[in-house]
Amino acid sequence: MIITKTPFRMSFFGGGTDMPEFFKEHGGAVISTTFDKYCYVNVRHLPRFFDYNTELAYSKMERVTNVEDIVHPAIREAMKYLDMHEIRLTYEADLPARSGLGTSSSFAVGMLSAFYALKGKYADKKRLADDAIYLERTLCEEAGGWQDQIAASFGGLNRINFNADGYTVDPIIISPERKKQLNDNLLLFFTGFTHFSAEVQASNKGVDKTKEKLEMLSLVDQAQDILTDKTTDLDEFGRLLDLTWRLKRQTGAKISTNSIDELYERGIKAGALGGKLLGAGGGGFLLFYVNPEKREDVLCEMSDLMHVPFEFENAGTRVIHFTPETYIPIEK
Repeated sequence: MIITKTPFRMSFFGGGTDMPEFFKEHGGAVISTTFDKYCYVNVRHLPRFFDYNTELAYSKMERVTNVEDIVHPAIREAMKYLDMHEIRLTYEADLPARSGLGTSSSFAVGMLSAFYALKGKYADKKRLADDAIYLERTLCEEAGGWQDQIAASFGGLNRINFNADGYTVDPIIISPERKKQLNDNLLLFFTGFTHFSAEVQASNKGVDKTKEKLEMLSLVDQAQDILTDKTTDLDEFGRLLDLTWRLKRQTGAKISTNSIDELYERGIKAGALGGKLLGAGGGGFLLFYVNPEKREDVLCEMSDLMHVPFEFENAGTRVIHFTPETYIPIEK
């Protein structure tokens, strides 16, 4: 039996520049972090007592005798990709799916890690990120970028750079005190709306927003300078978040809604310096940067939403339980 634990991510700057059709021509970069909310994937071989040979439990229950009959596209394609058979898989998470925190990619990374471990193979973080990108973007043909899979696999506060040759992951080095200050100044709220990131991305396909994305890309350097220069007021990070969110709203019709715009403006009027909707858009979690003296004002104003306290994490995906088992494949 294998159990993997994979964090969710929040993206601060550069979202949208991680799309291959953009970064292969213009380059791309994002600043993101993982935090202490996780998905857990439990995998073992299914004992041969049943009239089915694969059992999957996520938001639905599936029991099938043929991998091709699996409804969940990522599980079906991952099992085919890694030649997995007779599997019992269960999934659970600290936060809901379709909420803008890269949940589907965290699941993909955690599932692939569990499959490799069950086969007795080691897969490093880059292999898991690369395979998750291939699984979601190629095998499942889902629209979207690459940052979620990389963040979930590597973990931590990073700048991820993209170019025609691929990507690199560069940890952002700041003092523990400054990192804690950043963490303490961020408030996360669940809007109650959910969306499919791939659907939002697909709806914006063909819309040329190169100018806005290039401007968003330029903000990545500014944000990194703010974080790493200890003489710079960290509040500038919050103000820059506001700028990048207002730019992102211009990159697609489904990025925001009237309801989300109203919620965001309520937070700003209550004292937040900036913020953004996390993920591809259309709903999910709102993140605000708030000075300590305005924290209670913002919490009070947004009291009709669920506040989700969190702490940054650095480990990325990992196997938290490993019990070897004897498995002899059925002769074909």
